[in-house]
Amino acid sequence: MRDVELALAAEQESLDMLPKGTAEAFGRHLTLDVFDIEALADDTAKGGNAAIPFVKQAKAALPDALKSHFHRGATSQDVVDSALMLLLKPRLTRCQHLLTESIDGGQSLMMSHRDTAMVGRTLMQQALPITFGAKVGQWLWGLHQAGERLNDVLTGGLYVQFGGAVGVHSGFDDAGVTIMTGMSRRLGLAEPWLPWHTDRQPIHALGSAIDAVAVATEKIALDIALLTQTEIGELAEPTEAGVGESSSMPHKRNPVGCARIRAAARQIHAALSVLSNAGAQPLERGLGEWHAEWAPLLDAVVLLEGALETLRHLLSGLEVHDQAMARNLEITGGAIMAEPAARVLQSVLDSDDARRVAREASENARRDGVTYAEALLNHEKVTGSGIDAEALRQAVRPELYIGSSRCLVERVKERLYLP
Repeated sequence: MRDVELALAAEQESLDMLPKGTAEAFGRHLTLDVFDIEALADDTAKGGNAAIPFVKQAKAALPDALKSHFHRGATSQDVVDSALMLLLKPRLTRCQHLLTESIDGGQSLMMSHRDTAMVGRTLMQQALPITFGAKVGQWLWGLHQAGERLNDVLTGGLYVQFGGAVGVHSGFDDAGVTIMTGMSRRLGLAEPWLPWHTDRQPIHALGSAIDAVAVATEKIALDIALLTQTEIGELAEPTEAGVGESSSMPHKRNPVGCARIRAAARQIHAALSVLSNAGAQPLERGLGEWHAEWAPLLDAVVLLEGALETLRHLLSGLEVHDQAMARNLEITGGAIMAEPAARVLQSVLDSDDARRVAREASENARRDGVTYAEALLNHEKVTGSGIDAEALRQAVRPELYIGSSRCLVERVKERLYLP
């Protein structure tokens, strides 16, 4: 808040609205130690925001000759909104850095496993093969898209606030816009087209960008957690002494990093709900809506920073068990390859018979403990049919039926300018 007031005074001084040296005098008299933080907190409830007791304390610390020049033409919301943007900017900058580092950590996973076949799952059931590299590529692309939204806000959506009592720079006429422009430059904040006292689109855009990153982060944590389950065992969080332990079950290795990310994301989603519900504010000043923004917005940024710290650690040290991925491709006895099998079988059978044989062969493979290819070739409808046996064997190899997985990895690599 002090920085905002000093920027306001400096800009007014540059326009000859205040005597020369006023801003410097304010800075000299208003050192941080002149403010009583406890009293500031206690008195905030009395006025409804922190700027009111702040201005009172500041004026009390100034010589009489300077008092009338302080906070000139501003309103409490100008100070609080601008100060909030200044508080959030370094934290959001770090979130952006952590996001970039997470992508960097994930790209080595993506490239190392571009050919590692695993089963893709839809509605929580085994579907068709993909590669783990393609899965990681989807994760990174989601992070990138969310990161672009965050970057847009960070580079051009953290606005200075200056509109005066009712948002039209009362007492300054057209010079009010000039002051607003100059304040944005001095504070390193974006210049709004208009004051935004009850136009909360900037806050909604900021909250939505934060939530978008939370969604992308939570998606990765959810996938990792599901794939660490004992029965699946395809992934594990980085091994660390004492991490993931259970208080009563020594054998457990819980995905606590994923849990932290998902817990943070849940709270960020809730914060966005508050910001959205507070978005339509009455007339020229919010009546509780403006006040409702502060805590969830600050909390959401801190929570996101923590979630991204955890994500960076997960992606840089994630354990990939490719043998478990290969094992799980065989669990259904080849049933996940029924679709390509049926396609080859249609060279000697009609489509209905081809689908039936493909289904029955998967059951036979599971029952008899043979490969899916053997079960297909031994089926009574296939034996002696003249089918190309080698073509059928190749068609049901999961690692060969990965669609565009490799191409998708290359597209992500190209778009993210990865080495």
